[in-house]
Amino acid sequence: MSLLIALSLSYLLGSLVPGLWVPKLKGIDIRKHGSGNPGATNVYRVLGWKYALPVGLMDFGKGLAAVLLVSRLAGPSAWGPILCGLAAIIGHVLPAFGGFRGGRGVLTAAGALAGLAPLGVLVAVVVWSAVTFSTRYVSLGSISAAVAFPLSLIVQREFGVPVSDELLGLSVFVCALIVLRHRPNIGRLIRGEEHRFGRKG
Repeated sequence: MSLLIALSLSYLLGSLVPGLWVPKLKGIDIRKHGSGNPGATNVYRVLGWKYALPVGLMDFGKGLAAVLLVSRLAGPSAWGPILCGLAAIIGHVLPAFGGFRGGRGVLTAAGALAGLAPLGVLVAVVVWSAVTFSTRYVSLGSISAAVAFPLSLIVQREFGVPVSDELLGLSVFVCALIVLRHRPNIGRLIRGEEHRFGRKG
């Protein structure tokens, strides 16, 4: 019962999508602008860093909070933090408070995974930075980082770092989810129509 409560709270926490309500401070429905995605990248493209930064921090923070704080309600369980992190990610992607139309889940996943495997997230951040700033495609950087994370866990295992099967399974699932959520971006990348980082509007 305690695990169910923790999962429910994690999902509801993930369902709080700041990318929807922060732009409303300027009277803007973010879904009608840019890519229509309520994530930090689209908020930046439409409104700039002043609004995108808090959106990004809150998206990351809710994933981290689900793993480090909410999961404690589930008691001493190896599955608790992993499942709570997953619930928060699903909440962001399919938010109860946003008509079940959320963001790509990249920053919320990064927050959750940072609480579970910080070294893997560090590797993913380095990959994201290298790809994003060399190509100026945030979507390509996000996809690359999503793939790099489970690969980094496999490499860590080979070098004797303890990585549980549960965590590795979660990382593969999150990787697949993020890639699937980026299908429209992949199509635009193939057609040469994807927006480049640094251009607003």
